[in-house]
Amino acid sequence: MKDTFGGTWETHKYPGVRSDSDLYTFGYRFKPWVGTPIASGQAILDYMGEVIEENGIAPHIRYGHRITKASWDSKANLWTVEAVRASNGAAVTFTANFLWMCQGYYDHEKPHIPDWPGMDSYKGRFIHAQLWDPSIDYSGKRILVIGSGATAATVIPAFAEKAAHVTMLQRSPTYFYCSENKNELADRLREIGIDEPTIHRVVRAQIMHDGGRLSGRALKEPDVVFEELKTLVRKFTGVEDFSFEPHFTPKYRVWQQRLAFCPEGDIFKAAVAGKLTVMTDTLETFTEKGVRTSSGEEIEADIIVAATGFNMLMMGGIPFYVDGKEVDWHETVNYRGMMFTGVPNMVWVMGYFRASWTLRVDMLGDFVCNLLNHMDKKGAKRVDVALRAEDRAMQLLDWIEADNFNPGYLMRGIKLLPKRGDKPEWRHNQDYWTERHEIPATDLDGEEFVYDCVDAKQRQTEPV
Repeated sequence: MKDTFGGTWETHKYPGVRSDSDLYTFGYRFKPWVGTPIASGQAILDYMGEVIEENGIAPHIRYGHRITKASWDSKANLWTVEAVRASNGAAVTFTANFLWMCQGYYDHEKPHIPDWPGMDSYKGRFIHAQLWDPSIDYSGKRILVIGSGATAATVIPAFAEKAAHVTMLQRSPTYFYCSENKNELADRLREIGIDEPTIHRVVRAQIMHDGGRLSGRALKEPDVVFEELKTLVRKFTGVEDFSFEPHFTPKYRVWQQRLAFCPEGDIFKAAVAGKLTVMTDTLETFTEKGVRTSSGEEIEADIIVAATGFNMLMMGGIPFYVDGKEVDWHETVNYRGMMFTGVPNMVWVMGYFRASWTLRVDMLGDFVCNLLNHMDKKGAKRVDVALRAEDRAMQLLDWIEADNFNPGYLMRGIKLLPKRGDKPEWRHNQDYWTERHEIPATDLDGEEFVYDCVDAKQRQTEPV
């Protein structure tokens, strides 16, 4: 429905909006990144604009359309997509042989706002970070940010620069990874005159290697990793006896939720400088001047910003039908996090939580091209994924285990997502370092792929 490109980076306009993944891996493999590893939202939009222009993509994008329905017809082997054009309200219809769903996984219009008691009584300005209006002047204001995680880690240092004071109220702490916002390997390679495509490829490989190692260590020795994270905080704040209890000691292990990147230790520096107060408590009620916590403390604020996450939205909220029957995604089984039983000729792009989203976009781009070329060679107009004989007794479970990855937005929306099985083929395992070998090696003639090759058979029997 948007009138321009950018998705997340066009939706979010709160102060300091930036990536929480490094751009050497969050950027595309074919387009070298030359800026800082953690980039502003505007820098990312500029990069995307260059990709669109350099590859002649703009004429193929239709902005300003809201899709209202997608229907598959097995007799015609065809998708029909119904939409409304925002500019004039006209109903339009598109047909396609194959759908590639790349709309992300959260609601860009309605963020998650808990139903807190007393919200109507608050006399100040309340806004969710996702709905932030850039015209708001917060200079000299007392700001309360409710929530923790990547959004809070981004917006709080920006607020602290001009606000009178910032308070962060969190139910539970988050892990932060502090680092300089630079890549020493990239800087050294530039210094000695290496070309940017080579720098991008080498640095990308280095970051992926280090990320895989950290992910494995977080599972095997989380306490050791946490001590290393603490050391980084002490380094950037210069405070050797920095206190982590109780506000910076999470209840879950490292990487069980998103690890928030903290360039230059900025959020901790704000706390040490007295510009930020952190409170770990639950919100009892809003008051006229702010909020009261469950422990009875009242926090007064001129502006309250909810950094409470988003609502999941499967397939952008588009109703899907297969031969007249509406698809319930939770009743489907997900093949490698990208295809669904009972839904032909469609691939869904779902990225990684522990690695850059775009790593999987690149990989699934290759997969889709290989699959379409394979269908052409077979003369197939349709491909389904189906449980094999060996899979039919397989236990079907929710999309991901809570002890694997359990942020609030995912647990709230888990019943919107497809089922997983207990075999690698029937789950999205969140492990880029395994999938980068497995997905390119997928046997497209495996038993799980079911093709309709009627046209090919007919061509073989036709006289020459």
